[in-house]
Amino acid sequence: MKRYGILNSEITKVLTDLGHTDMIVIADAGLPIPIGVKKIDLAIKPGSPAFKEVLEAVADDMVIEKVIMACEIEESNPQTAQFLKETFIDTPQMKVTHEEFKKLTQQAKAIIRTGEITPYANCILQSGVFF
Repeated sequence: MKRYGILNSEITKVLTDLGHTDMIVIADAGLPIPIGVKKIDLAIKPGSPAFKEVLEAVADDMVIEKVIMACEIEESNPQTAQFLKETFIDTPQMKVTHEEFKKLTQQAKAIIRTGEITPYANCILQSGVFF
């Protein structure tokens, strides 16, 4: 049995298989999942697990070189926007329209669906390398 880090075997497998510039998505409960993209559904009930909780766990276990979010988050969900800004203070951040964000999710290796029910609580994490 694994002692540290993420215990979810599907998430661990996806993170282990990521290469440089591959992307995964941490999503709220409402983000559409494109056909052909692996969905890891963690949602239990509205709000659980929370976006922040899942994002923190994944960020602790992944080399992240860029974070992408919808620009609409600033106005519609300033608390989550601030959380992302502070969590990834030393990581380049990119904002795109929500429509462009949804198009980018088609390239993701996986989308991890949380139970989050606040607007635009989604981000794309682009994999970096540790060397």
